[in-house]
Amino acid sequence: MPDSLRPLSPRLAERLRQILIDADYTVSGVRDRLGSTAARALAREQLVPALRATGGEERLGVLLRLWWLQEPVAEEAARAILPVPELADVGLLAVSGGTVRARVHLGPWELDGGRPGYVVSDLTVRPGHGQPRPDHVVGAGGASMTLSELLVDGPVERALDIGTGCGVQSLHLSGRAGEVWATDLNPRALRMAEMSCALSGVSNVRTREGSLYEPVAEERFDLIVSNPPFVVTPGSARYTYRESGMAGDAVCAEIVRNAPAHLTDGGWCQLLANWLHVDGEDWRDRVGEWVTGTGCSGWVVQRDVQDPAEYVELWLRDSCEHGTPEYTRRYDAWLDYFEREGIKGIGFGWICLRNDVAQDAAVRIEELRHEIERPVGGYLPDVVDGAMTSHRLTDAALLSAHLALAPGVKEERIGVPGAPDPERILLRQSDGLHRVAQVGTVEAALAGVCDGTMPVGPLLDAIAELTGQDPAELRARTPDVLRGLIAEGFFRVAR
Repeated sequence: MPDSLRPLSPRLAERLRQILIDADYTVSGVRDRLGSTAARALAREQLVPALRATGGEERLGVLLRLWWLQEPVAEEAARAILPVPELADVGLLAVSGGTVRARVHLGPWELDGGRPGYVVSDLTVRPGHGQPRPDHVVGAGGASMTLSELLVDGPVERALDIGTGCGVQSLHLSGRAGEVWATDLNPRALRMAEMSCALSGVSNVRTREGSLYEPVAEERFDLIVSNPPFVVTPGSARYTYRESGMAGDAVCAEIVRNAPAHLTDGGWCQLLANWLHVDGEDWRDRVGEWVTGTGCSGWVVQRDVQDPAEYVELWLRDSCEHGTPEYTRRYDAWLDYFEREGIKGIGFGWICLRNDVAQDAAVRIEELRHEIERPVGGYLPDVVDGAMTSHRLTDAALLSAHLALAPGVKEERIGVPGAPDPERILLRQSDGLHRVAQVGTVEAALAGVCDGTMPVGPLLDAIAELTGQDPAELRARTPDVLRGLIAEGFFRVAR
């Protein structure tokens, strides 16, 4: 595709948007039309079931073959639906020999509140059909959805999308913020992001060219988001959408460390990230060092870890290098780099920071592999508040605090039927993070009576009397356990 992708006029953007919506070229419309068999086949890079499902000359089938499946369609069929000459003039279509081909991938995307949106990106490069160009603009996918579901609820005045790419996060931010600034060092990405916004009916996003925070050096925002080029590779960047050219996981560290200078008080920075697992080092210490001294509270979650070989195979497959003459050389060089640097694994997850401007700010760093409730953004502030509260409460303050069992927490007792006492007592969250904590009889008793009306200390004295324990000893050992349960969201401080 040539670099002369031209802006969509408001008139043409609105006309095309209406055509797509009227044809039900939406997330639900595409899902229903393709069906589960074709969708699963596409995930395996097999087109035949999808082509069978989109046969005929009706509008949705033509649009799917053209812009989703990247197949040529008859010029007559395309002209019956689309303003082909105008779309060819701006670089979205190519006409040749009686057929029309897409020059970009134009995919439906669902925005907040179920609003239809559209994302413009480069054509998908399929195995055996070459490799992406260095400035390839990747479309929205699973990582895009993960980040969008992390975003804290608005409204906010100003938001920043670092490394916007196709603009998908800016589309989500547009419904939360009065104004959105989208930055990227790839000018082609910015043109596509602008098209994505125009076709999604979004008018409050502005683009700026440059790396990371450079285009907004003196500005502050209420919400910063990024799905940065975090892939860890040897040497210089080969693909701008996934590689920064910075060593190791430095690009993620850079975004985190510089976030406070660009956040308003109470503002959020949320990003997806890779981090290194280096021999002799705990990954928590590594990421913790990034956030130390920022004055931010927050939450770092590791969702997956890959060994070096898995990681290399994933990204060589992503750039369609499997089966090429360079595959073995690239694979070997990548593993050499990991071995030299003592890299034993690569973690993937998210970092969410709130600019509390506090010396005693606390960041919870943990691994969560199980399924959690999505979207996360609605309850994410409660997670950070729990970590902060737990960190700040002294023993005396905790014994004086009024605790309440968090909504959705259930008790589960496991034991032999007929036995007088259970073998284990569990507190289980029925929503949110779906955590499970094994507790003792004292904590279980507190869970049964903590409703925010009485301080913890007198409740422990009553439990001690009922169970024949020493009240002073119970007051001494319980706060540490309660801090962990508060940090994990089983209890909340009512007052």
